[in-house]
Amino acid sequence: MRKLIFPSVLVIAGLLGAGAAVGARDQCGSAWIDQCEASNNGSQVDVGGTVNQPGSTGGFGSGGTGGSQGGGSGGNGSGTGAGGNAPAAEECPIVGCRGNYTVVTYPDVTIEDLASFVPARPSLGGEPAGFGVVGTPTNIVAGASTHTLTGPLLGWDVTVRFRPAGYVFDYGDGSGARTTTGGATWASLGLPQFSPTSTSHVYRERGTYTVSLTLQYSADVDFGSGWRPVPGYVNAPAPPYTLEVLEVRTALVDRTCAENPTGPGC
Repeated sequence: MRKLIFPSVLVIAGLLGAGAAVGARDQCGSAWIDQCEASNNGSQVDVGGTVNQPGSTGGFGSGGTGGSQGGGSGGNGSGTGAGGNAPAAEECPIVGCRGNYTVVTYPDVTIEDLASFVPARPSLGGEPAGFGVVGTPTNIVAGASTHTLTGPLLGWDVTVRFRPAGYVFDYGDGSGARTTTGGATWASLGLPQFSPTSTSHVYRERGTYTVSLTLQYSADVDFGSGWRPVPGYVNAPAPPYTLEVLEVRTALVDRTCAENPTGPGC
C-alpha cells in the first residue's frame, strides 16, 4: 500500500471535494487504484490512494495440492508452485495541478463610507411659477435622475451609482409628504391648471411659504465585478423654492380686463 501526498497544491483529479472517497478502479501501468482519498487541513491538500498490485500466476506442481499463491492442478504429488513477484507500482499522473492561489474578497460598504461621494442636488419648483391660490392645488415639481461617480473607496477603485428612491417634501406650512416620484407639470400630465397631482399641495391661508425637499438616493457600488447594493440612503437637499399664496375673490364688473385694463382686479 502506498499513499501519495501532494502538499501546497490544488489537485483536480475528478474528486468531488475534500474528504470524498471514489472507487476509481483506474489502472496506471500494472497497478490498480482501489480507492482515492483527499483531505484539506487549510494549508495543504493531501491526496492518497490504496494500491493493490496483482501477482503473477503461480507455477503448477507436478501433482497434489497447489502452492499458497499458485493455482495447483489435481494429483497425488505435493505442489511446488509459487506466486511471482509483483511488479513495481507506477505512479498515476496528476490530472491537473496549479500553484498556490489567492481568493479576493471585496469589503462591505456602508452609507457612511460613501461620505466622499456627493450626489447631484435635485431641482425644485412649482406651478403656477412663484405663486399659489388659497384652497386650490399648487403643483410642486422636483427633478432628479440616476447617475454615477467614480473614485477610491477603502483602498479600491469603485463606481458608485445613485438612484432616486424617495422625495421628502416640507411645504413650509407645517405639513409635508414623502413620495417615490418627483412629480410632473400639468401640461406633461395632460391636466388643466390647478388640478391635483401626486406632489401638489393645498395651502389654507395666504402668505409667503418656502418649500424644501430632501432627496433620498439609493446607492450601489461596483468594484469591477457587478453592482452591490448599499443599505440605507444618501440624502441630498434641493435649493429652496419660495412662493406667494394669494386669495382669489370674484366681483361683478361691467367690462372684462381686456376691455378695461384698469378695472377692479385687472
